[in-house]
Amino acid sequence: LAALDAVPGVRVQRASSLYRTAPVDSSGPDYLNAVAEVATTLTAPALLDALQAIEQAAGRERPYRNAPRTLDLDLLLYGEARIHSTRLTVPHPRMGERAFVQVPLAEIAPQLVSAAALRAVAGQRIERAGPIEVGVRP
Repeated sequence: LAALDAVPGVRVQRASSLYRTAPVDSSGPDYLNAVAEVATTLTAPALLDALQAIEQAAGRERPYRNAPRTLDLDLLLYGEARIHSTRLTVPHPRMGERAFVQVPLAEIAPQLVSAAALRAVAGQRIERAGPIEVGVRP
């Protein structure tokens, strides 16, 4: 979150708690997940570039689709925009299928997550791991 908040033109507005979940469509140990809301002057593709630069700086490798990863930053929503390009689809096409998205998103933006959406992911293991301790700019 601090790296994201340090990107020129990006300001972290709020972030969910951390949640521990089993990998989905991948393998390895549990993942820690969170959702953040940002205000930005960047275009959606430029924001995606910034997210991928943060991943790369953290040592992210992409050896194959859904490979276990140390950091995975996704652009879930971009206001009301609907984007379908070869590089980016917004809203994220699988966000409705993932408890690790729906539960933290409901924490910070409950108006964006319906009860039906939460019921649809209720069978996926997810547990609150605690608040995020990283500070952002005042």
